Amino acid sequence: MEPFSFASSEAVEIPVNIRIVSLEGEQTPIPFSTLINRPDLRHVGSSLNAHSDLFVTVQLWADSKPLTIPVQTAYKPFRNERKWNEWLTLPINYSTLPLSSQLAITVWDLSPTGGEGAKGHAIPFGGTTLPLFDKENQLQKGRQKCSLHRRKAADGLDSTTTPSTLSSSRRNGAKGKGHIESVDKESEELDRLEKLFKKHEMGEIPRIEWLDQLVFRGVEKRGLQASSTSLKALQRRRTRNQSTVMTLDGTDENQTNGDKQKKDPIEDAIEDERFTLYVELPRFDFPVVFADHEYPPPPISSLQHLSSSQSNILLKPPPEVHYGPGINGLGDNDDHGFGGRLVRVYDPEVGARDNPAESKHRRLVRSHRTGVLDRDLKPNAKVRDELNGIMAYSPTHILSPEEKDLVWKFRHHLTRDKRALTKFVKSVNWHDQSESRQAVQILAKWTEVDVDDALELLGPTFDNPAVRAYAVDRLRKADDDELLLYLLQLVQALKFERISPDSTQDATQDSSLARFLIARATNNFMLGNYFHWYLMVECDDKSEDQSTEYRKLFAKVEYDFMTELVKLPGGVETRKVLLRQGELIAVLSKISSDIKLSRETVPKKAERVKQFLADPKNEIITIDPPLPLPLDPSVMITGVDPADTNVFKSSLFPIMMTFKTLTNKKYQIMFKTGDDLRQDQLVIQIITLMDQLLQKENLDLKLSPYKILATGATAGAAQFVPSMSLQGIVNKYRGNTVLAYLKYNNPDDKAPLGVRKEALDIFIKSCAGYCVITYLLGVGDRHLDNLLLAPDGHFFHADFGFILGRDPKPFAPAMKLCKEMVDGMGGSTSEQYKQFKQYCFTAYTTLRKSSNLILNLFSLMVDANIPDIKLEPDKVVLKVKERFHLEMSEEDAIRHFDTLIEDSSNAIFPVVIDRLHGFVQHFR
Repeated sequence: MEPFSFASSEAVEIPVNIRIVSLEGEQTPIPFSTLINRPDLRHVGSSLNAHSDLFVTVQLWADSKPLTIPVQTAYKPFRNERKWNEWLTLPINYSTLPLSSQLAITVWDLSPTGGEGAKGHAIPFGGTTLPLFDKENQLQKGRQKCSLHRRKAADGLDSTTTPSTLSSSRRNGAKGKGHIESVDKESEELDRLEKLFKKHEMGEIPRIEWLDQLVFRGVEKRGLQASSTSLKALQRRRTRNQSTVMTLDGTDENQTNGDKQKKDPIEDAIEDERFTLYVELPRFDFPVVFADHEYPPPPISSLQHLSSSQSNILLKPPPEVHYGPGINGLGDNDDHGFGGRLVRVYDPEVGARDNPAESKHRRLVRSHRTGVLDRDLKPNAKVRDELNGIMAYSPTHILSPEEKDLVWKFRHHLTRDKRALTKFVKSVNWHDQSESRQAVQILAKWTEVDVDDALELLGPTFDNPAVRAYAVDRLRKADDDELLLYLLQLVQALKFERISPDSTQDATQDSSLARFLIARATNNFMLGNYFHWYLMVECDDKSEDQSTEYRKLFAKVEYDFMTELVKLPGGVETRKVLLRQGELIAVLSKISSDIKLSRETVPKKAERVKQFLADPKNEIITIDPPLPLPLDPSVMITGVDPADTNVFKSSLFPIMMTFKTLTNKKYQIMFKTGDDLRQDQLVIQIITLMDQLLQKENLDLKLSPYKILATGATAGAAQFVPSMSLQGIVNKYRGNTVLAYLKYNNPDDKAPLGVRKEALDIFIKSCAGYCVITYLLGVGDRHLDNLLLAPDGHFFHADFGFILGRDPKPFAPAMKLCKEMVDGMGGSTSEQYKQFKQYCFTAYTTLRKSSNLILNLFSLMVDANIPDIKLEPDKVVLKVKERFHLEMSEEDAIRHFDTLIEDSSNAIFPVVIDRLHGFVQHFR
């Protein structure tokens, strides 16, 4: 089947338009003697002049009901022909049109005496009804030929009496069953030519100017002749039919049948007239097919939903709608049963509130009277196994009412188990004052929980201030380095705090988390630097996906941070440093924006950047006093080196610049505008965290992720690591390309594969680390241009535009392990490749043990304005959890990952895609 492109009508958000082109046809002249005797015809404009002034009204109907008010053409005097050539716009969009939509088009004449169907001084000259959708549900377009029904106003009824196309019998004037006329061959030929004209207008028939003009004139003459001949033939036939037929008694047959058989000859003449109204509908590049608007399902309840930590029930899916007894009812096919008489009633509050009986039972079970008895309760072996099973649940698991009751019953026993706290908090109904009071009292007795559980308590499902304050108290025991690993998520967690953006009081009074973050950020410049920039990015985000309330919230926290900062010794100087950083970023953003918009060649762009950086007026050639770099505050920059600057050939033209530092070392960064780096920033942060988790288990995979910082919603900086893409290596080296590159930079004839042992070891470890991590994060769009290799053997990924399983390429493997990487290890049969697989297995099983921490960090990001998260925020955590395969044992997980490695290294389609990508980049 050939590819077929089309658009749906619900996507066409433009008003319905129609162009009234012209009215063609020949009118029967009325004798003057008849006009003298017929005052109702005497003053009608068209009776006096064959080109009298007419106007047209158009109204949209559907399902026999009008959908709009009529719109009409402006006054226009006619001389030789009736041509309007006027576009009319109806007050309705194509997106809201029903399938039965049709245009009721009426041509109006003028008569001061009125008449049948008159509206004031206007009487219908004729009407026609044009459907907007054809039999194939496609929107009609282009020139339309509409037959006019004389002296009738158009009706928009479903069974209209004024259709725009006439059947062949009506077109040829057949009357009665016994009166069958032969089909008018001339009329059929004109219809055929009309269809060809339409194809010509739509560009389906090639245009030849001189020949087109000849054909147009010939067809126009033929049409006028056919119209005149048809009218005269009808009149002759009418005359024969009305000729007097004498009966045997010498009387007129018409008189014998009574007066009701008599008909006015003028009325007959008007009926015989054939008028055609030409209109034009908008043309679209693609066929527009009808698609009805899909309304969202009805709400489960108008009541406010409880959070999962407060509710003991699961929300039910939207109800199935039934129309009444015997219609879509139960047992409709059962004639003897009573199923057909049953009616399902939709109760919107079912599923949003507890069953009253269950609520009463829970209150009795959990009353303070039983609290004393519960303190001494000890679970037996069976119950202990059940509790251990509950404790092993992942953070995304929803507890059943029975499991919640079990946790509550043995809450005193569970205070010694740090894993049980989050499950206990989920088991509490925080709207019950007695229950919540008991829960808060027991929180203080609980053993110290891990950081991953504390982060879970700061998520969107836990809104009790006491619970969130408890989680913050646990975070106080984390040092600044550990806190920095979670800072990005903790800033996002402020969205779930009870901070009033419009309140004049200090935000720290409302939120324990805000108070904690501000206190730690003011006492550590590294934390303060990143805290400041994370807040500023959120304040800068003015997109529709970021609500005004969130922007106000972050602006308030930033204001309170600055207020607290200046109260400390040296705080004023620290604030000035942050302001100077802002000025530096503003200067870099300006030059980056100018370069991106200019139409110069890349070398000229690079020269322009160098001149800008070297200009002393921009105060960037020398920075005094030295300034902590926002990207990495541990680096003190003293100025920029304009000579070592470059502009990359890319759609956004990122700038690579080199800063001079206090230690006389150079620090290179890449700065670009027009791209949101927050998704890349999140991925690099998670990679950094996973690297720390692996190192805690004495597994150093030499990941060394580069630094990246979003300085605005559409700007940011990244550390530039001197390296070469695998595509560049393939283009430069022959044979075993990666191995040749490593040999060139790290030669050692005595070592295996001819590469220095340390460099080969770094390459193998970093390959294993990135394979596991990019699989867990679902990183997509992997090709040889964003797989990079440093001269010392460090392998790493760049450009994280697609994560969580999204990939623009078809049949993308779950993990990127290309042939070049395997060849760099000596092939799939080498000892180095076996060592690589072993590193992968160890890294995967190690990170599975910390899955709760990683899942909780992603749960804090659900409201972040990050492209691949905001697509399906409710499924973000589940997508990551799915790749951990927590339902498997460790042995099964290793076997699963081994299968992944083999599938990825042997996949053919990614190789083809990489080759195609390389060709495309080469011809750019």
